[in-house]
Amino acid sequence: MANTQQSSLMALEVQDGDRAVRFCEGTSFGADRSVAGELVFQTGMVGYPESITDPSYRGQILVITFPLIGNYGVPSREDRDAILKDLPAHFEAAEIHIAGLIVASYSGEEYSHHLATSSLGTWLKEQNVPAVYGVDTRALTKKIREQGSMLGRLLKQTGTRKMLALSGAVTPSGAATPTGSATPAVQNGHANGLAAPNGSNGYFGNKTKDVPVFEEIDWYNPNIRNLVADVSTSKPKVYSPDASTALHHPSGRPVRVVCVDVGLKYNQLRCLVKRGVEVEVVPWDYDFPKLTGKEYDGLFISNGPGDPALMRDTVEHIRTTIDEARIPIFGICLGHQLLARAAGADTLKMKFGNRGHNIPCTNLLSGKCYITSQNHGFAVDADTLPNDWSELFVNANDHSNEGIRHKDRPYFSVQFHPESAPGPRDTEFLFDVFINTITDVIKDSSKMRTPVKFPGGDAAANAAAKPRVNVKKVLVLGSGGLSIGQAGEFDYSGSQAIKALKEEGIYTILINPNIATIQTSKGLADKVYFLPVNADFVRKVIKLERPDAIYCTFGGQTALSVGIKLKDEFEELGVKVLGTPIDTIITTEDRELFARSMESIGAPCAKSKSANNLEEALEAVETIGYPVIIRAAYALGGLGSGFADNKEQLVDLCNKAFAASPQILIERSMKGWKEVEYEVVRDAQDNCITVCNMENFDPLGIHTGDSIVVAPSQTLSDEDYNMLRTTATRVIRHLGVVGECNIQYALNPDSREYCIIEVNARLSRSSALASKATGYPLAFIAAKLGLNIPLNEIKNTVTKVTCACFEPSLDYVVVKIPRWDLKKFTRVSTLLGSSMKSVGEVMSIGRTFEEAIQKAIRAVDPSNLGFNETEALMSIDIDTELQTPSDQRMFALANAMSNGYSVEKIWQMTKIDKWFLSRLKGLSDFSKHMSTFNIDDITSSLFRTAKEKGFSDKQLANFWSSNEKHVRRARLDAGITPFVKQIDTVAAEFPAYTNYLYLTYNGTEHDITFNDRGVMVLGSGVYRIGSSVEFDWCSVRAVRTLRDSGYKTVMVNYNPETVSTDYDEADRLYFENITLETVLDIYHLERSSGVILSMGGQTPNNISLPLYRSNVKILGTSPEMIDTAENRYKFSRMLDRLGVDQPQWKELTSIEEAKIFCNKVKYPVLVRPSYVLSGAAMNTVYSEHDLRMYLNQAADVSKDHPVVITKYIEGAKEIEMDAVARNGIMIGHFISEHVENAGVHSGDATLILPPQDLDPETVRRIEDATRKIGDALNVTGPYNIQFIAKDNEIKVIECNVRASRSFPFVSKVMGVDMIALATKAMAGLPLQEYPPLNIPPDYVGVKVPQFSFSRLSGADPVMGVEMASTGEVACFGRNKYEAYLKGLIATGFKLPKKNILFSIGAYKDKLEMLESIKKLYKLGYKLFATAGTADFLAEHEIEVQFLEALQDDQQRNEYSLTHALANNLIDLYINLPSSNRFRRPANYMSKGYRTRRMAVDYQTPLVTNVKNAKILIEAIAQHYDLSIGRIDCQTFAEVPTIPLSPPKPEVLPTLTELLKSSPFKGRDIISVKQFSKEELHLLFTVAAEMRLGVERDGCLDTLKGRVLCLMFFEPSTRTSSSFDAAMKRLGGQTVMINESHSSTQKGESLADTIRTLDQYGDAIVLRHPDNDSAERAAKAAHGPIINAGNGSREHPTQGLLDLFTMREELGTVNGLTITFVGDLKYGRTVHSLVELLRHYNVQIQLASPAALSIPAKVRASMQARGQLAVESDRLTTEMIAKTDVLYVTRLQKERFEDPSLYEEVKDTFVVDGKTLKDAKANMIVMHPLPRNLELSEEVDDDPRAAYFRQMRYGMFVRMALLALVMAP
Repeated sequence: MANTQQSSLMALEVQDGDRAVRFCEGTSFGADRSVAGELVFQTGMVGYPESITDPSYRGQILVITFPLIGNYGVPSREDRDAILKDLPAHFEAAEIHIAGLIVASYSGEEYSHHLATSSLGTWLKEQNVPAVYGVDTRALTKKIREQGSMLGRLLKQTGTRKMLALSGAVTPSGAATPTGSATPAVQNGHANGLAAPNGSNGYFGNKTKDVPVFEEIDWYNPNIRNLVADVSTSKPKVYSPDASTALHHPSGRPVRVVCVDVGLKYNQLRCLVKRGVEVEVVPWDYDFPKLTGKEYDGLFISNGPGDPALMRDTVEHIRTTIDEARIPIFGICLGHQLLARAAGADTLKMKFGNRGHNIPCTNLLSGKCYITSQNHGFAVDADTLPNDWSELFVNANDHSNEGIRHKDRPYFSVQFHPESAPGPRDTEFLFDVFINTITDVIKDSSKMRTPVKFPGGDAAANAAAKPRVNVKKVLVLGSGGLSIGQAGEFDYSGSQAIKALKEEGIYTILINPNIATIQTSKGLADKVYFLPVNADFVRKVIKLERPDAIYCTFGGQTALSVGIKLKDEFEELGVKVLGTPIDTIITTEDRELFARSMESIGAPCAKSKSANNLEEALEAVETIGYPVIIRAAYALGGLGSGFADNKEQLVDLCNKAFAASPQILIERSMKGWKEVEYEVVRDAQDNCITVCNMENFDPLGIHTGDSIVVAPSQTLSDEDYNMLRTTATRVIRHLGVVGECNIQYALNPDSREYCIIEVNARLSRSSALASKATGYPLAFIAAKLGLNIPLNEIKNTVTKVTCACFEPSLDYVVVKIPRWDLKKFTRVSTLLGSSMKSVGEVMSIGRTFEEAIQKAIRAVDPSNLGFNETEALMSIDIDTELQTPSDQRMFALANAMSNGYSVEKIWQMTKIDKWFLSRLKGLSDFSKHMSTFNIDDITSSLFRTAKEKGFSDKQLANFWSSNEKHVRRARLDAGITPFVKQIDTVAAEFPAYTNYLYLTYNGTEHDITFNDRGVMVLGSGVYRIGSSVEFDWCSVRAVRTLRDSGYKTVMVNYNPETVSTDYDEADRLYFENITLETVLDIYHLERSSGVILSMGGQTPNNISLPLYRSNVKILGTSPEMIDTAENRYKFSRMLDRLGVDQPQWKELTSIEEAKIFCNKVKYPVLVRPSYVLSGAAMNTVYSEHDLRMYLNQAADVSKDHPVVITKYIEGAKEIEMDAVARNGIMIGHFISEHVENAGVHSGDATLILPPQDLDPETVRRIEDATRKIGDALNVTGPYNIQFIAKDNEIKVIECNVRASRSFPFVSKVMGVDMIALATKAMAGLPLQEYPPLNIPPDYVGVKVPQFSFSRLSGADPVMGVEMASTGEVACFGRNKYEAYLKGLIATGFKLPKKNILFSIGAYKDKLEMLESIKKLYKLGYKLFATAGTADFLAEHEIEVQFLEALQDDQQRNEYSLTHALANNLIDLYINLPSSNRFRRPANYMSKGYRTRRMAVDYQTPLVTNVKNAKILIEAIAQHYDLSIGRIDCQTFAEVPTIPLSPPKPEVLPTLTELLKSSPFKGRDIISVKQFSKEELHLLFTVAAEMRLGVERDGCLDTLKGRVLCLMFFEPSTRTSSSFDAAMKRLGGQTVMINESHSSTQKGESLADTIRTLDQYGDAIVLRHPDNDSAERAAKAAHGPIINAGNGSREHPTQGLLDLFTMREELGTVNGLTITFVGDLKYGRTVHSLVELLRHYNVQIQLASPAALSIPAKVRASMQARGQLAVESDRLTTEMIAKTDVLYVTRLQKERFEDPSLYEEVKDTFVVDGKTLKDAKANMIVMHPLPRNLELSEEVDDDPRAAYFRQMRYGMFVRMALLALVMAP
C-alpha cells in the first residue's frame, strides 16, 4: 500500500440486477470526485500510462489486475513526439480517457524511472480522474468474469458518523464483509446496523467508532451513447513523415493515407508516419469519399470505444470506399468492427471483452500464432461474413474472430492492436503489409483485384516442413549430483520432461547418477541408468539401448557438454537430437561466436573480446579498458568468472579461468546497471512467446543465482519491457532455439541503453523459478516442443480451456532470495560477485512486494523474522557491507535503514533501484511505528495493515513485547485471517482448475472451497548443506503413497527448485513458508485430517512440538518423543536405561571444566560450542593447547553459552541405520557402512550398501540397539541412527526420528521404498512388514558425495565433522571398487593418467598408504611428493620426484609444486593433512591449505581422506573396463523376490521387573528428604515409561485390583484429580473422601479417619492443614501414606513433578538457574522443590516481598550448599535474563498481617509478556497453580509457559510413585 498521508476513502459499488452492491471500500489517490461507468478489467502487467490514455476505454472504470501500480511514475506531459511533433511523446492521447481507476496497491510518491516527472496520482488529479487502491482486484475480476461487464460507481467520502463497533471482518466504513460475498450498498451511510472495530482502541470491549459516509450518484452506461464523438478529432489534420523516410507517389506528391479517427491511439499514427506515408486524420463522421478527393492512397480506420452499431454514417462511408475498389483498406479494433459491418457482417457484445497484452491469435493462412495486445468489448460475428470475405485471425483461447480479409481485394482488418503501446510488438508488421500493399497498388492498379499478401507462408506447407517427430524411445540426460550452480531445478525440469514424453506414449530412458531425486524414481522414466553423465558412458548406453532420439537440454551444463562432445557421432549412432540444435548451443556457449551472432542482427552485446591465453587477455583489455568482467567459456553458473579493476586482478582471474576453460571472454563491466531476464519459448513453427520476465533486486555485478529476483519486473515501463521482449524473440528466432531458453540483459537505469549478457539455450535455474512463479510448466512444454508439436496445439494445463501459446498474466508478485551456507566452510570468501555461491533458493508469493519479500526473508532461515533490524553476525561495518555485498546484505540494508540511512544514501552505495529501497524503508519505518504499541492498544486497522505488509505474528509479538501464540489469538479474535488465492496464469480472466495456491492478507475472499480434509505433508524448504533434494524425494514419495491409497493430500513448501512444488504432485499445493503460523493457518482452513512432519528433514521437525501443543493431529511418532531424541540429556538417559552405549560427553560452562573433562576421557575430543564467533560450529581437538586456542578464538564459553565436548573415537567405523517402525516395532531396516572412518560428517561420507566389511556380530548389535530405541521412542514412521563401531563395540552418535538423507539411497539400492512403508505405517494403512528383496548376486551400490569447493573461493577443501558437500551420486558395480570408481567419475572426478602427487602429514597415514602407493608405482605412474612424504617413500624404495610446497624466486620450475599445479602437470593430488588440525585463525594459512586450494582452483583432482585414497588406488589397480550392464540400471517392473528377515530381539528389563525391585514398595512418602539421587532417577525413569505406556495404550493394568483412598482436608483441583487419574490410568480404583462430607464434621480425629480408610484401600493420599499431619497419619496407618500437602511445610509430590517437568522440558536440571518468585514463606511447593534441588548443581535466585521471604532454615541450607545466588525484593531484568526456570507462586492477601503492605507489593511480582522480553528463548515458566493476578493470561500463549504441561507431567510422576509404592 502507498505510504501517502492520510487519504480519504472511496467506495466501489456494482450494479447487480436492480440492486446496488457495495463491493468494497479503498483509499482514494486520484481526483476527489465520484464517477459512474462500465466496469472492465485489463490483465496487462505494464503500461498504465498508455492504457489510461487509450480512447477505447472512454467511459469505463478500469480495473488493473496486476496489483502493483504507479511504480515507475508518469513521464512528462510536456515532451513532444519525435515523429508527430506537436503530440505528446509518451501517451496514446492528449488526455486520460478512463472514467476511473481501480487497483490493488499503489506506490504513491515513491516511483522510480529515469523518465518519470510525477506520480500517477498527481497526473490523475490534474486530469480530474478518480482512482482507488486497497481493492481485492482479483475478487472483482472474477465477479466481472462470471457476470459479464457491469456498471459500477466510485463514490467519494463526504464525512463520517458514529457507530457501535463489533468484531468481525470489515470494510473501513463498518459494513461487515462476509467472506466471498459483497454487501448491499450503504444507503445514506446506514450499514444495516453492521459495524466493525477499525479505529477502536484494542480488540476487547464494544466501543463506538467513526465510519465514513459516501456521496450518492446515478448509474451511467456509456454504451448507450456514441462515445466516438467524444474522442474523435474535430477537424482534419495532416501528419507528414520525415523527408528522409517519405514515400512518394509517381505524381510527386507524398503517398497519403486517410485515417478515420474513431478513437485513434497516437501509436497507430506513429506506426504509419514512421513508415514514410503522410496521414490525414479525419473526424469519425467525415464524409471522406466525397470531401478528401482522390489524392489519397489508402484508408486506415482506427480503434475506438463503444458499440459499432451506433456509427451508421461511418459504416456507410467505408462501404462507399469498398465499393469504389480504388485503395487498400486496413482497420484496427473498432475499425475492424466497422469494416466488417460495412462488408455486411454483424457485431456482438462480448461477455466481458478481451483486454490484456497476452492474447494469442492464430493466422488462419500461415497457422502461426501471435501474442497480441487487446482492448475491446464488442466482436465481429464471423458466421455473418459475406462469401467474398474470410476470417484472417482467430483468438486461440475463446475462438472469437480477430481479423478478416477480402478474398479478392486488398482489404483487411484485425481486432487486436498491432501498434501495441502497451503490449507486445509481434504484429506491428501488419503496418508494413498495409504500406507495401499501397505501394504495390500505386505501381500496378490491377493489384486491387488481389487479396492482401501476408508473411509467414502457407499453413499446410509450414506443417509439412516441420512435421511431428516420430520417435518411440528417447534418452534423457540428467544433471548428476547437486552442486552450486546446478541444483534441484534439474530434478524438477527433467521430471517434467519425462512426464511430457510419457503423455505422448514415448518410452524414456534416463541417465542420471543422482540417486536422491524423484527423477530417478519409479513412476517416471521407464528405465534409469545410474551412471556418470559424460560422453563415454552416454555413448555406451546409446549403443546398448539404441534410442531414436536424445534430449540434452534438461540436465544443465553437464548434459549440454555431453551433447557438444558427441555432436558429430549422434547421426552415426542413429540418434536425433530433440529440441534446440547442438550448433545453437555451441553458439550460445562460445562467447566469441555468440557476440558475432548477435552483431549480425544488430542486437547489442557488451564490448568484448575472447582470449586463449594471458597475452591475448592483456591485449584485449587495452581496447576495452578497465573495469572488465572475465568469463570462462563452457562454464556453469559463472564458474571461473570475476571482475578486474586492474592488471593484477586480471592476471589472477585469468589463471583460474584458463584452468576451468580453454577460452575466456573479456567484457566491458556494466556494474550498477539493472539486470533483467526473460524466459523465452519457441516452437518449430516459429511461434515465440516470453513466459516470464524477472528483474534482479541487485544491480549487475552479482551473479543472478546470488541475486534477489523479483517477478515480474517492477520498475520497467511498457517501452522498456517490450523493447527487451522484442529483442528476446528476435534473438531466439535468429539462434533457432526450439524449446525454452533464457536471455539476460543489462539495462542502463538512466537511459534505454541495454546489452545482452548471455543466452542459456537450455532449461536453467531461472526456468524452474519462472515455472513456479507463473504456473506455466516450461520444461513440460519444452519437451513437447522438441517433438515439433506447435505451441498453439498444446493445452494450458491450468485452465484446461486456453492454449499454451500465451504469456502468463500475474496478479501477484514473486520474490526469490538465495540461501548461502558459507559458515560451513573455513576461510571462504563471503563476498558476492559474478561467480555463484548460493546452495539453494526460496520463492515467496504475495499481492504486494512487501508481503512477498518478508515471506521470502523468513523462508531463507527460520531464525529470520522478516525485514527488520537484526543483530546479524556482521563481520564488517554497514557502509562496507553495502558497498561490497556479501551474504549478509539484506541485514545490512535493514540495519542501515534502522540507523537512519536515507534511501538516497543507500542507493548511492548499492545502486539498488530506489523503488525497492523505498518499499523496504516503508517496512523499516512501519516496524518502528509498531514498536510504540502493545497488544492491547493496537487498532484492528493497523493490525490488518501490518499483516498486509507481510509482518508475521512472531515479528509483531517482538514489537509488542508479547508472544506469537497470544498475537495469533488476538488476530483471530479480530477476524484477521489470510485468504487463499490461486496461481492460474491468467489473472482470473478464465476459470482455473488449479490447486496451486498461496496465502495473502491483501484480499477479501478465497478462490477455493475447503472440502478435501486432506493430509498435509510438510516439505523440506530451502536446499542447503545438510538438507537437500533427498528430503524432497521423501516428501513426494509420501504424497504419492497417500494418493495411491485414496487420500487427498496437501503439500506445503516454498522451494522453486523442487518436484514437490510441481502443482500436479499433490491435490493441493500451498507455496508457503513452513512456520508455525502458516502451517496452523492452512491446517485450520483445510480442516486437515493430519500432518506428516517426518519427510522434510529438520525444518518441519523444528515446529513439531508447538504444532502438537496447538492440538494439530500429527501422524507418526509423537513430537514429545521426537523431543526426547533431540534433547541430548533425555536421549542420553534413555540410552542408559536401554543399555545402549554412546561416546562420553558433557556440557561445560568454562574452559577449566573443559580441560578437566578432556583429560579424563583423553584426547581427541569433538567440541560443539553453542555460540560461535567465527567459522563453523564443530571441531575436533587433539590436545589441551589446541583446546585452549580454539575456545579462546572461535567460541564464547560461559554459563549462557556452554560447550558440549564428546569423546572422539579414532579409527572407528561409522555405520548408518535407516529403519521404519510402527507403534515402536521395527518393520523394515537397512544398514550401510561408511568408507571414511568416523569423524567425517555422514553427509560427506561415501556409503556402501549392502555393507561389505561388517562383522555379523556388529550387525546384530546394531539391529538390536535400533529395535530398542524404536520401541523406547514408540516410533511410527521413519528413523535413522548413526553408530560407530570399533572391535565389535557399538556406540550411538545420533538418532533422527524422521526420514534421513540416506533413505532414497537405501530404498533404490535395495528395491524397497522405505518412505512408502513409513507413510503407510503413519497413515494406518495395510502394509507388508519386511517386504521381500530382489538383489542380484555380486551387487554393490556406492553413494559418493558431490562437493562444490571450486565455487567457494578460499574454502579449505577438507572433510570434517561439519558437512560440506552439496549433493550426492550413486553408482553400482560388481564390487565396491567398481561402484566407487563409477560414482567418483559421476562427480566429475577425472582418473589420473600419469602424474600423481602425494603430501601426507601423519606418520600413521604414511604407513597406512604405503602398500597402496607401491601398487601405483608398480603400475607405472610417475609419483611426486612433498618433503616429508618424499623422504619416507624413498626410504621404502619407491622412486619419487620431490616438489617444494612454497614458491620462492630462486626455485627451479621442476621442483615447484605451484608450477606443477598451475600448469596442470599433476593428474591427481593426494593431500592427507595431519590430524592435529584445530580450526586455526582465519589469517593463518598452512602450506597444505594453500596447495589444496590451488588444486581446486586449477581443477586438479584432489583426495584428502586416507580411506578414500586407498579405495581409489585399489579401484585403479583393478583395471575396470567400466562396461555397462543390467546392474547399472533399474527397470521399473515387477520381479520375483526373496523376503527380508527381521532381526531377533534381545529382551530388556521390563517395567514389571523395574517395579519388582522398587525401594519404595509399601513405604510412606512423607517428605522429599526421603529421596536419594538414585531413587529420584528410578522414579523419573518409571515416569517416562508411564508416559510411553499412556501414549500407546491409554491405560495400563499395573495396579489392577488395587484401591487408593484420597482424603483432602483442604480444597484441591490439581492434586486430587491428578492422583485420581493416575490410579485409574494404572488400572486401579479410587475412593474419594471430601472432608466437608466426612465424619470429621462430627468430631472424628485424623488418626481414626486414617485407620478407617486403611481398612478399605491399599494406600492413602492425604492433604491436611496441620504441619505435622502426615507424620501423625503415618503412625496410625498400616498401609502407605502419601503426603499431598501438610500445612505450609511440604508438598513432596509437587516437588517431584516440578523436578520431572524441568528434566522433560530442558533435558537436565544440572547447570540451571532457578528463580522463585512470590510467596516464599508459606509456599510449601517451594520448600519441597528447594530441598530436592540439593541433589543438583543449580543456582537459585529468590524474589519476594520482605514479609514473605523464604524461611531462615531453608535459606541457610541453600547457602550451605552454595546454591543461593541472588535474593531480592524485586524481580529485576538481570535476574530474568539469567533464568532457566521461573517458578512463580501466588501472593495471598490473607498471608499479610498489614493489608496496605499487600496493596503496595501485589503488582511488583506480576509476570507478563514484557517481563519475558528479556528472558532466554528456551527457559520455562512454572507455577503450581491455582493463580491469581501474578501470572498474566497473555503468558499462557508463550511456548515457554510450562505450567499446564506441568500438570500432565505430574500425572506421570504420580503414576510412577503409586506403582513403585503399591505394585504387587
